[in-house]
Amino acid sequence: MTDGWNWRRPPTPPAHGTPQSTTPGRSSGPEPDSPWWSGTTTDPWRDPYAPSAVMLPTPLAGGGAPEPVTDPDAPRRSWAPIIVICLVTALLAGGIGGTLGFVFAVRGGYAANGGTQLGASGGQIPENTQRAPESLAGVAERVMPSVVTVRVSGAIGSGFVVSTDGYVITNDHVVEGADESLSVAFHDGSTATAKLIGRDPESDVAVIKVAKSGLTPVSLGNSDDIAVGDPVLAFGSPLALVNTVTQGIVSALDRPIQAGEEGGTTRYYAAIQTDAAVNQGNSGGPLVDAGGQVVGVNSVIRSVGGADTEAGNIGLAFAIPINQAKRVAEDIIDTGKARRTVIGAEVITGETVAGARLRGVEPAGPAATAGLRAGDVITKLDGHPLEEGTDLIALVRKYAPGSTVAVEYRRGTKTASVSVTLAADTN
Repeated sequence: MTDGWNWRRPPTPPAHGTPQSTTPGRSSGPEPDSPWWSGTTTDPWRDPYAPSAVMLPTPLAGGGAPEPVTDPDAPRRSWAPIIVICLVTALLAGGIGGTLGFVFAVRGGYAANGGTQLGASGGQIPENTQRAPESLAGVAERVMPSVVTVRVSGAIGSGFVVSTDGYVITNDHVVEGADESLSVAFHDGSTATAKLIGRDPESDVAVIKVAKSGLTPVSLGNSDDIAVGDPVLAFGSPLALVNTVTQGIVSALDRPIQAGEEGGTTRYYAAIQTDAAVNQGNSGGPLVDAGGQVVGVNSVIRSVGGADTEAGNIGLAFAIPINQAKRVAEDIIDTGKARRTVIGAEVITGETVAGARLRGVEPAGPAATAGLRAGDVITKLDGHPLEEGTDLIALVRKYAPGSTVAVEYRRGTKTASVSVTLAADTN
């Protein structure tokens, strides 16, 4: 077999007139006029002297059909890539569509449920929703479990726990007329019976004991340390609205208060004045400073109403200083009776003389011992100016028996000062 692409030396040309051999089975006539036919006489690359031959493939052993050959260039029919592409496309389309739908819904002002969404979006949620202990909300959360609602024969007042075994301080006028129906309610809604331990009508302080142990007492502060402008919170049940907290400031200190119903006991004390909202039902509840300590007992409000039923908050509320209330409560618990602080003199009330005029002086009493006489006008007690006689009574009650105070007085046209050691009333 010869290869038309391999060069061979041409054979000796035949003698003139001798016919050339032709490919077996092919006519000796002219070749088809095709440039791709390797046997054409016009093929410029064909060796004109090489013999032509047709080679047939050797039959397979056994005479079986030849093994089919797969054309590597033929397209393969596989469904796996198509399925994967469809799934990926569907997932991407669903994710993008859902995201765009949510964005458009929010920007369009509609919530997921089809309702209107109000307010700005994108706000961050606080990491800790608990209020700081020093915040007003933190103080309220800490004090509230110690505040109780006092129920007496259908009337409602307030009080606060001062010991784990159930002692509660409240106002005397809250428990006035108390009987077997005396009870208290706590901030969590639980209730308990209570009994009256003792009361001091003139200071308007009373102590009851709750039939429940393991209670959380309040922290008692020092009412002598507070100042005008300090923030305070008032706790209680105004108008039967239990668990109420109101905010204000200390408006004034040592405000002389004379309170009481006509024909009843007259009460005197040098009060803490505040503008915190206090109404009927707040009586006996604690007045608390910004540190969570009780500095007073809410007791009286000043109102423009003509009757008690019309009385309401106008920003003038008064609390018994806790130093005085604590001393009276301890006396009641320990002895069953409170000691009353006196100066040993009788004053004239209702007289405007820019001070407290003494009607009389008890022999061997504190005033007499200090050299004061009837007719003297006391103008200042421990630096506090006095307007009239009841101011002296209220300020004296602020101090504990045995305290020594500076007294400025006027006798005729002369002024002088002395130190007076106050005493407890022996009656």
